Amino acid sequence: MCIRDSYYGDDMRKVKISLFINFLIVILVIFGCISMFTGIKFMPSNAVLTGNKLEMFKYFTVDSNILMGIASLILLIYEYKYIFKKQFIPKKVHILKFIGTTSVALTFITTLVFFTPTYGFYALYSNSNLIFHLIVPLLAIISFVFLEKYKSRFSDSFLGIVPMFIYAVFYITNIIYNLNNGGLTYKYDFYGFFFGDVKNIYIVFPIILLVTYLMGLIMLFLNKKLNK
Repeated sequence: MCIRDSYYGDDMRKVKISLFINFLIVILVIFGCISMFTGIKFMPSNAVLTGNKLEMFKYFTVDSNILMGIASLILLIYEYKYIFKKQFIPKKVHILKFIGTTSVALTFITTLVFFTPTYGFYALYSNSNLIFHLIVPLLAIISFVFLEKYKSRFSDSFLGIVPMFIYAVFYITNIIYNLNNGGLTYKYDFYGFFFGDVKNIYIVFPIILLVTYLMGLIMLFLNKKLNK
């Protein structure tokens, strides 16, 4: 039996709802990845920030959703064991879910605040983008904040920035390495974060990490308050 790092008390209803939502997340991530990889469209659109085949993996949106899908799959397996075998869920499983949720929450906020005013709502919320930018992030936030209870610590909040930090290192390295191959263009700064000036890296990078950290901190706070 697992160490009692995670606990729900007698509220088995929350565990079952959480399991169902995590199952939905896994199915949606798989469907979204297949749709983007193959170029299949289930809605008419002129979607932006999308790519077929291996190109799709250059986007943090896709990577964060895949991480979210993996975290949800692992958690739902343990939630199943909790329901039917009374095995408690290890804290590290919830931490992985927290990290994944923070990552897709960043995707959700960035798309809503930064990209939607520029490209328009429909271009960013159709086909696989609808899944990755909206549905999965909202499901992840709802399940983590309202349904999943574990003994979190303040130090856990710093783990939420790890995926974004790793991605940012690769993103910035790619830009700097290719500066002599046409400058800071959309080809390399494909999110357009640095507005054509490489010096903006020193401003944008810390801001993104700070926003990511604050979102994770807020979600941990709400999780603890709402699941007493």
